[in-house]
Amino acid sequence: MAKDSSFDVVSEVNMQEVDNAFQQTTREISQRYDLKDSGATIELSKGDKLFTINAPADFVSKQIIDVLSSKLIKRGIDLKAVSWDAPQAASGGTVRVLGHIVEGIDQATAKNINKDIKDQKLKVKVTIEADKLRVSSASKDALQTVIQFLRDQDYGQPLQFTNYR
Repeated sequence: MAKDSSFDVVSEVNMQEVDNAFQQTTREISQRYDLKDSGATIELSKGDKLFTINAPADFVSKQIIDVLSSKLIKRGIDLKAVSWDAPQAASGGTVRVLGHIVEGIDQATAKNINKDIKDQKLKVKVTIEADKLRVSSASKDALQTVIQFLRDQDYGQPLQFTNYR
């Protein structure tokens, strides 16, 4: 019997690149004419994987999110990796916006991916392991088909394919 080939479906974010994009964003906020004296700030909590934007108005917070998004794209981070909360009123008439960095595949998404792969009627075996999925099959062509299928789907977070053997 042929040895099974496999790969892992994961959702990971390079936190060093996120930190670099954050540093560039803070530098641009302090230098840009329209944002310099606005009192807007952005913070990154690496432990909580959380961006916090404090701005005098919703419009300014959206500008900062646009600046951060452009820096993340340049650094190769998918924008689906950050989910933004609705703006909240903060003290002094300011606005606070929280951005959560999404990492790992939660159980509901993993079950959804598993169901979608099984609906393709390919001869592959999918196992859910904590925050990743392992897809294995005797046919490498079937694995390639699954990878292409998953790339075409949208699960609300970026997916990477690792440990292809």
